[in-house]
Amino acid sequence: LLIIGRLAMLALDGGPSRVAAISTAPRGDIVDRNGQQLARTIDAWTIGVHPRRLLGDKNEIAKKLADLMPDVGDQQHFYALISKDVNFTYLNRRASPALVEAVNTIGEPGIVFDRETQRLYPQSTLAAHVLGYIGTTRKDPTVHGRLGMERALDERLLNPALSGTPVTLSIDSRVQAAMESELGQAMASMQARAAAGVVLDVDTGEVISMVSLPLFNPNRVGMAGTEQLRNTVTQSVYELGSAFKPIAMATAIDTGVVTDMSRRFDATAPLQVGRFRIKDDHAQKRWLNIPETLIHSSNIATARIADEIGAARMQNMFRKMGFDTKPDIELIEKGRPLWPHYWARTTVMTTAYGHGIAVTPLHLANAYATLVNGGIWRPTTLLKVAPGKAPQGRRVISPSTSARLRQLLRLIVTDGTGRK
Repeated sequence: LLIIGRLAMLALDGGPSRVAAISTAPRGDIVDRNGQQLARTIDAWTIGVHPRRLLGDKNEIAKKLADLMPDVGDQQHFYALISKDVNFTYLNRRASPALVEAVNTIGEPGIVFDRETQRLYPQSTLAAHVLGYIGTTRKDPTVHGRLGMERALDERLLNPALSGTPVTLSIDSRVQAAMESELGQAMASMQARAAAGVVLDVDTGEVISMVSLPLFNPNRVGMAGTEQLRNTVTQSVYELGSAFKPIAMATAIDTGVVTDMSRRFDATAPLQVGRFRIKDDHAQKRWLNIPETLIHSSNIATARIADEIGAARMQNMFRKMGFDTKPDIELIEKGRPLWPHYWARTTVMTTAYGHGIAVTPLHLANAYATLVNGGIWRPTTLLKVAPGKAPQGRRVISPSTSARLRQLLRLIVTDGTGRK
């Protein structure tokens, strides 16, 4: 009689309200530039439990749940869940009909089932930092995008009038997968803590691939830590070193400081400026012309060129490249560059070879796109750009300077320090 009465109470108290639906309207899908699905909303079963209403032995129930859902947790995990002092908790938020049927055979009335929409990332960890994830917070129990494009496009993805039209990203899944694989191998071989990579279309500003390692699985975001969730490409700022030298050289050529590629600068010995001493890692101990300065990555020669450029023109170039503001992209997770407070003579020299100023990897990639695409800076975008619809951008260097930089950059990778 006690059991029958209890079952009657559960039946009267039951209903779909036990499990909250993710959204009243389906969230819009996200696809890559070729239509490959990256994020979609699906109908799924949820399995929950009312711990205070369980009638059977909790150890036995936990063992059966662990046998049926080993990917979720072990017996100890499920025992902790069903022993919580709460009215309700979830056991599985994305269960198949077959799993629901199997769990139902346990015969425990305190375990309940319901249908709800779920956000699925079918490619698992692929482009995780680009996509982000959805969820709730303690302050906001409503489900919204919490990271990446899910967050940036939250309003668009929740618009019922647009939910049937997927958002097309600029990402190419094939390039993304190749980049993640190569970076993963490099990160392992170098025993690095993190890695970042980006591929841009230099003529449109489209991000073809953006990778930040370590990755996380947006389907299991609760298992990710702070470092996994951080997008190193857009959030972390670095003194990027010798990668700045072509930017300084473009400034020298475009402003007329350097008009002849055969002009030589003294790199015979370290350069003493006040109490600072500038030296070369690949010292040639001779006078270097313009191509040789970049081929051998000479800090000394670059510093001498920067000294002639001067603070005003160097700052002007960096500002045109956007180095004084957060990266221009849809993502909300963006780091602010570290801009020098005072531009002394040594500041001008050292920033020319990437010391004393810190920007994100995306800043640098966009600057290189500007150097080689004819001299036009365009904002980067994670949305696919229709043919002929690229933003006009702004001119930073002349087409002739850009052509010269393409020649010089090629020499760096054919004959210089960039051969690898």
